[in-house]
Amino acid sequence: MKTQIFAFFASISLLFSCQGQTSEQVKTIPPKDFAQKIKDNPNAQILDVRTPDEFVGGHLDNAVNIDWYEKQAFESKVAKLDKSKPVFVYCAAGARSIKAANKLYSLGFKNVYDLQGGIVKWNAETSDASSSGEPEKIIGMCSQEYGEMIKSDKKVLVDFYAPWCEPCKKMAPYLTKMETERKDVKIVRLNADEHKTLVKEMKIDSLPRLLLYVDGKETWKHDGFISEEDLKKQL
Repeated sequence: MKTQIFAFFASISLLFSCQGQTSEQVKTIPPKDFAQKIKDNPNAQILDVRTPDEFVGGHLDNAVNIDWYEKQAFESKVAKLDKSKPVFVYCAAGARSIKAANKLYSLGFKNVYDLQGGIVKWNAETSDASSSGEPEKIIGMCSQEYGEMIKSDKKVLVDFYAPWCEPCKKMAPYLTKMETERKDVKIVRLNADEHKTLVKEMKIDSLPRLLLYVDGKETWKHDGFISEEDLKKQL
């Protein structure tokens, strides 16, 4: 009986021990902490696991691009990284990077950091100056143009989306249809990758983001997927 009780508690202890190890495998940290960690680690290896097209559109300084979707090539390419040095992993919004970070850990990388919320949250929360100290160039629409755009005698629905965002893709067909069908609502779809300055200024840290304006004032906001039926109720 004593042996059985001991075995039971030993199993429980092992279970919690394993769970503790799992939680320590990869450290998911917010943008400002991520930036500070990189600054504090001169040997930092920065890994962008987005697609090459996304990478070309803008990336963190000194980042190496290894596409997570290229599963067969991914493992062979990350093998060239130094396992003794910390690795900082990021993607667009965090879904790919956490998978890639866990994969790195399983391959023997012990000091792995994952960017919480991805580059979208990074752009929304980090400083307005580039690493060189120079002001960033305006990319896409500026806030003044946006302010003029939302002034209308109709309701204005703004959809911030991205071509890599799965919920955005699901919503695109009915939003496109509504653009032509709804004469009482002005629907504007803005690609977040093409309007980075605006996304940063408005602190948009998740996609899709829907914003409804009446007489130039925001009256409703929604993050994430929403069905066509539920959206129509808001309009």
